[in-house]
Amino acid sequence: MERNVTRIGLVSDTHGLVRPEALEALRGCDLVLHAGDVGSSEVLQEFGRLAPVVAVRGNTDRGAWADGLPETEEVQVGTTWLHVLHEIDRLSIDPSAAGFDVVVYGHSHKPSVETRNGVLYVNPGSAGPRRFKLPVSVARLEIGTERIDAEILTLECHP
Repeated sequence: MERNVTRIGLVSDTHGLVRPEALEALRGCDLVLHAGDVGSSEVLQEFGRLAPVVAVRGNTDRGAWADGLPETEEVQVGTTWLHVLHEIDRLSIDPSAAGFDVVVYGHSHKPSVETRNGVLYVNPGSAGPRRFKLPVSVARLEIGTERIDAEILTLECHP
């Protein structure tokens, strides 16, 4: 097992709901990234009890509490660069050309991990209210000196 691994919790589309299962799944992370549709500042405070939080504003985040949230965020972990936004359709850069290793996004509520043009794209899905028949989920990234691993964690929870 590689030493010096940074564990990052990925969450999106909480819409004001902090599920205990989501907190438990991300316990032990060094950083939490929230990809928008947070719902309230209390959500960020709750995840902030686990680790420092970096969050972006989603299309439903409104009000004074959300005014300070940027639409995109750049995060560096060692030599790894992550680009965080809410809606992948609003990605206005070429992540590969811009030097990003990972793009984290939400909005669709559909969890996804895929690599395109050498960049890892991760949508943790929705940790908030269940939508349609989609799973309730979060994700974890493990960033080491020689690898980046992403894992979707489907949460067993009630509606």
